[in-house]
Amino acid sequence: MRKPIIMDANNIVVRYANAEHAIYAEHICQLIYESALQRGTGIAKRSPEYVAEKINGGKAVVALDGDKLVGFSYIESWSHGDFVATSGLIVDPEYRQMGLAGRIKKKTFELARERFPYAKLFSITTSLPVMKLNTALGYVPVTLTELTQDEEFWKGCEGCKNYDILQRNNRTRCLCTGMLFDPKATPIDPDIEVPSMSKWQNRLRKMLHLKSNK
Repeated sequence: MRKPIIMDANNIVVRYANAEHAIYAEHICQLIYESALQRGTGIAKRSPEYVAEKINGGKAVVALDGDKLVGFSYIESWSHGDFVATSGLIVDPEYRQMGLAGRIKKKTFELARERFPYAKLFSITTSLPVMKLNTALGYVPVTLTELTQDEEFWKGCEGCKNYDILQRNNRTRCLCTGMLFDPKATPIDPDIEVPSMSKWQNRLRKMLHLKSNK
């Protein structure tokens, strides 16, 4: 009789992804799809090319047990960098109940704060555990109208089976709960590093955006 494999959370490394992790893109998409089927909830479809783009662009977090990918999440900026979404949080079923989702969520949050320190961070989800993780990081529930109104973001919902609900309500409500972290309303966590270079890059993006609107 085979002995059960014992997972050790201390062996799992949660880190910012880089180009060498793009090989996991297809596996990540499969994990996201299977998770949606198990929960019986809608989820926006992601292609391996899209996931690889986030990884190569330094906008993703991976959890690795040796060379095995066991978790993932990514960020995306919208509305000229004024909003940043944290999305695609997934943990391999064999590695759940180990606190791994919380570690990935916190690392993704840190990535977003480092790259876009002045942006509002948001998440839309039907997952109660994700809502609890968001709350612990300082997110608050908001109406969908308080999130980015960037058309490209909402196009990403077209692959969700609940998209018709969103459309019928003119994007004011859906089965997903909108959650928002506003850095102006939330004290900065001293444990989360915000490099000065990232600050100046974010300010420059905002200045250019304001000039283009004049």
